[in-house]
Amino acid sequence: MTYLVNDPKQFAADSLTGMVAANEDYLTEVHGGVTRATDSPQGEVAVIVGGGSGHYPAFAGWVGPGMAHGAVCGNIFASPSASQVESVVRASDHGGGAVLLFGNYAGDRLQFGAAQSPLGADGIDTRIVTISDDIASDTPQNWKDRRGIAGDLFVVKAACAAAAAGRDLDAVEAAANKANEATRSMGVAFTGCTLPGADEPLFTVPEGEYALGLGIHGEPGISSHKMDTAEGIATLLVERVLAEEPARTAGGYDGHVAVLVNGLGATKYEELFVLYGTVKKLLTEHGLTIVHPIVGEQVTSLDMAGVSLSLMYLDPDLEELWLAPGDSPAYKTGSVTAGQRREVVAHDEKVAIRAGSPESAAQAEELLPLLQALADMSSANEASLGKLDSIAGDGDHGQGMVLGSTAALKAAKQAVAAHAGTSTLFDVAGAAWSEGAGGTSGALWGAALRELGTMLSDDQAATEDRLGRAAIARPGDKTMVDATAPFADELTARLDAGDDLATAWAAAARAATKGAESTADMVARKGRARTHGTASLGHQDPGAVSFALLMSGLADRLANS
Repeated sequence: MTYLVNDPKQFAADSLTGMVAANEDYLTEVHGGVTRATDSPQGEVAVIVGGGSGHYPAFAGWVGPGMAHGAVCGNIFASPSASQVESVVRASDHGGGAVLLFGNYAGDRLQFGAAQSPLGADGIDTRIVTISDDIASDTPQNWKDRRGIAGDLFVVKAACAAAAAGRDLDAVEAAANKANEATRSMGVAFTGCTLPGADEPLFTVPEGEYALGLGIHGEPGISSHKMDTAEGIATLLVERVLAEEPARTAGGYDGHVAVLVNGLGATKYEELFVLYGTVKKLLTEHGLTIVHPIVGEQVTSLDMAGVSLSLMYLDPDLEELWLAPGDSPAYKTGSVTAGQRREVVAHDEKVAIRAGSPESAAQAEELLPLLQALADMSSANEASLGKLDSIAGDGDHGQGMVLGSTAALKAAKQAVAAHAGTSTLFDVAGAAWSEGAGGTSGALWGAALRELGTMLSDDQAATEDRLGRAAIARPGDKTMVDATAPFADELTARLDAGDDLATAWAAAARAATKGAESTADMVARKGRARTHGTASLGHQDPGAVSFALLMSGLADRLANS
């Protein structure tokens, strides 16, 4: 477990601040993460890495000359928000555009993707490359749909070296894609990890066994195996990774490989060296030449005991990029001359608060208790939602809902104090929810509240019917939409029948609860739970459950208002 904690919900922020204080020659803290403390050549492509916290050295530990230009740092195991991505990109931009690199997870795709449009509108051409090296998470035919784990290092290093060599945006993007296509990883876990402030791990591994194919966000492995020697585990990992070795060709892959034996947080260097001894023996016997091997912690999962093996199958260009010099707090190779220390310009990402008409401002104040109800319900159910999420996911859903809803409530109170109308009320609340929670749920809840704001007006109060017609969803896989769709359908039907808002909402909340209950009979086909097959059977989807709970809380508040 994590012992050195102040406020568990501030752990990621406190850790980042302390890390920057310890590495001021490399890093400057900005909203949402870090940027290089030293200057880069004008016109150089900026490589921005990122994702959730809890993985140090990934991602902030890879920022520095010859390495990344900035890192966006979300909450523990949760993607950063779109505004945080924007902030770090703007602080790291040198006029050459930006390549954004992150593991292939739904929340990261949503949040980094949402940042592309405003950045592009301001003239910063931004490309996205999702890293998908984990062979346990999908088939060889669907390798682009796999998740990113420790192979992140290889892809980041290739892109950063290409940028440092002066390649243009297209070429840096191409180098990242080539490295991703050439990288394969597989990991094992001996224990689960524990979120800061929690008193038990997200999952457990039975005594005398290890889990194969784990994720780096506290997801359990895809299969369990009887505990083996280091030699036996190394043999299994090498066999699995070499199963996807590409054909050797003239001028292409020639049997040279970059190798990373990566500790996941609680498996330390002496053990990793024992494993690497067998890895090297097996790869050499296979006729491979190892180029600049790395043994140590590069992509961790808090205090998880475990190890992963990553290979990048090198062609001459990838080998040159892998060996190019780089200097960052956690990864160093060769010799790099740093630029001059620079002054970083802060970018204000706050949503402007516009005063509404007296009628709309009065209604905004009347609606504030509804946001209070969302925060209250999230806090009351934090533990149960986290436990439900940990069955086949990463266990952070409850914490994310609390962080998002309380941030939204705080922003809404400030908006009401500034006499904002209803449109602005939900716009600032939505932006704050996305910012505070990050991750998939943060993106979805934030977008929903902001969309609600566009349907209302700062110039006049809305009717009950207008307030009620805001939720539209379509049925889908085992996600929160299985609760939002029946909620929207029932709410629309009740309003069409002439029910008042409180009555219609209560009926819709019951429909959402029934929809959430139905997800227990579904196999997840999206999100992190997808890789665990039938593991989620018999358990409701946490996103659907949280939606139903919050809608029920709002129904109670409406009935009493």
